[in-house]
Amino acid sequence: MRLNEWNKSTYSGASANCVETCLRAPAHPMVDLRDTQNREAGHLTFARREWVVLLSGARSQQH
Repeated sequence: MRLNEWNKSTYSGASANCVETCLRAPAHPMVDLRDTQNREAGHLTFARREWVVLLSGARSQQH
C-alpha cells in the first residue's frame, strides 16, 4: 500500500462497489476510508491500531 495515496483493494477488481483507504505517513498513524462511488461525501478516519483490529475481526469471520 502506498502512503498518502488512495488505494482500492485488489479484491475489488474492476468493480466500483468498494471502499478506498489512505494510509497516512508514519508521522500520522491514521487510516482514512471512503466510498469509491461517493468520494465527494468525505471520509472516515481511524487510528491505525483501530484499523488493524477491524481487519483482524473481519478476517476471522471469513470461512
